[in-house]
Amino acid sequence: MTSALEGVRVVDMTHVQSGPSATQMMAWLGADVIKVEVPGRGDVTRGQLRDVPDADSLYFTMLNCNKRSITVNLKSDGGREVFTRLVRDADVLVENFGPGVLDRLGFDWETLSGVNERLVVASVKGFGEGKYANFKAYEVVAQAMGGAMSTTGFEDGPPTATGAQIGDSGTGIHLVAGILAALLQRERTGRGQRVSVAMQDAVLNLCRVKLRDQQRLAAGPLNEYPNESFGDEVPRSGNASGGGQPGWALKCAPGGPNDYIYIIIQPPGWAPLCELTGNPDLIEDPEWATPEARLGKLDKVFALIEEWTSRHSKWEVMEKLNSRNIPCGPILSTKELIEDETLADLGSVVSVDHPKRGAFKTVGCPIRMSESPVSVERSPLLGEHTAEVMESLGYSPDEVSALREAGAI
Repeated sequence: MTSALEGVRVVDMTHVQSGPSATQMMAWLGADVIKVEVPGRGDVTRGQLRDVPDADSLYFTMLNCNKRSITVNLKSDGGREVFTRLVRDADVLVENFGPGVLDRLGFDWETLSGVNERLVVASVKGFGEGKYANFKAYEVVAQAMGGAMSTTGFEDGPPTATGAQIGDSGTGIHLVAGILAALLQRERTGRGQRVSVAMQDAVLNLCRVKLRDQQRLAAGPLNEYPNESFGDEVPRSGNASGGGQPGWALKCAPGGPNDYIYIIIQPPGWAPLCELTGNPDLIEDPEWATPEARLGKLDKVFALIEEWTSRHSKWEVMEKLNSRNIPCGPILSTKELIEDETLADLGSVVSVDHPKRGAFKTVGCPIRMSESPVSVERSPLLGEHTAEVMESLGYSPDEVSALREAGAI
């Protein structure tokens, strides 16, 4: 079988997380992703949060699998020539530099498209064009300015960041969608184009239901929320689902920090929930029997259920609820996830061998394609593929050696 993106060459000028998450996804799907790094240093995350001396950090290895690495000094004439040849042979260039950095290196859009009119140039920026355009953005900055933090947490607590990297990796996945669309359009037009995603925009897109609720406030309180009072903006609502079916995280035995299970109450699930929890009299009780009757006292509803869940483990509760077709999910810790046999069998968590740090675990490709299986391969060592890539660009071994001696690569 062939890979979905076989034959697509990507010049990867990204670093940290937002850009590398996009290019890793493309590498998983079969693109030839060539990571262009600074000689002697490389991606800053190679050394950040390092847990094994003299080895690339997990931060780097878990975001750069299936890629090749070439080191190029773009401040030298020889390095710029190498990079120009890379661009000439590429389908996509991806970058997440600060605004204007690529231009100052001498490779603005006009120059790049002049070298290769079929090139797709994809960029991650913190913000769109406007007054924030030149501001720096990080993961939680994007969460703060995209609507996530103001709506995450409990009503009486501060704004809270989510553990999901919706600002960085969330933006990266949005960028992949744009790149693939541009490649598809290129099949019709023969020309590449610029693709950009702002981190603020990506988070905002993921928070669209909160903008929905902001507009619904004009009609009065949001009854699906557990909050006692409402102002003129969507409040933080704890673990409430905020959707049409109420849900909450309930305590389970033995009472550890992650001994909780999230339960959704659909109308058909009310009767089996009452039976399981020892409250069969509430099945037909008009004060409890309908979603409308329960909506104003969801705290009491979930307290009744929690009285039962707290006597059982989250795994026992999950089995009992699923046997009755009641949506639920135990809160899984990072330790439980990385040790989960089912996730390992599915390839959702994989073990990868690395020559410097030994085996490490990482996430597998979340996209499953029947004709394009994905094999997760280790991240490259710094400059590991420099000679290999340059020879594919037409450089002789002697030319590669000369450029290396000159500090161009």
